Amino acid sequence: MQMLNKSKSAGRVKAMAVVAWAALLAGCNVGGEHSDLRAFMDEVQSRPPGRIEPLPPFEQVPPFAYQAGNLRSPFEPPVVIKPVAGRPSGPQVKPDLARARQFLEEYPIGGLSMVGTLAQNGQVYGLVQDTNGGVHRVRSGDYMGTDHGRIQQIQDTAIELIEIVPDGTGTGWVERARTVSLGGGNKG
Repeated sequence: MQMLNKSKSAGRVKAMAVVAWAALLAGCNVGGEHSDLRAFMDEVQSRPPGRIEPLPPFEQVPPFAYQAGNLRSPFEPPVVIKPVAGRPSGPQVKPDLARARQFLEEYPIGGLSMVGTLAQNGQVYGLVQDTNGGVHRVRSGDYMGTDHGRIQQIQDTAIELIEIVPDGTGTGWVERARTVSLGGGNKG
């Protein structure tokens, strides 16, 4: 008997839900309060479709060959090459091409920045960040930069080095002083 009562009450609930849904749906469509919207939609749909102009013909641009790849980057400050006082210059200076290159020689000096110093066992080290974000410890005598730059002195705010670069005439090499300042400023 209880099963029969439960099924009757479940049937009543279902019937009431169906009636409520029907009333709700009928209420959405009752009345002419949206007649202006319907008239506007009918008017827009009755208009003839617009015409889209065709795309203009594609103009072929001649290819451009970049010829300045071996020149100084325009994003690095110009460096004046001046011989270092008290050091030999001209054809007597040349880099040691037979020595093993160090890791920081893979990066141009403009991409390296000094981020601090470290003193350990009486030795002062410079902390240099490369373009990939890695930080490396360097000391006097180490090399960095692509122009055979040898570190001469490490101070609290700068690393001073001497680079060996072509003299510009194609006949020899000259030394130039460079400074990598704390915070990334490079001076020639």
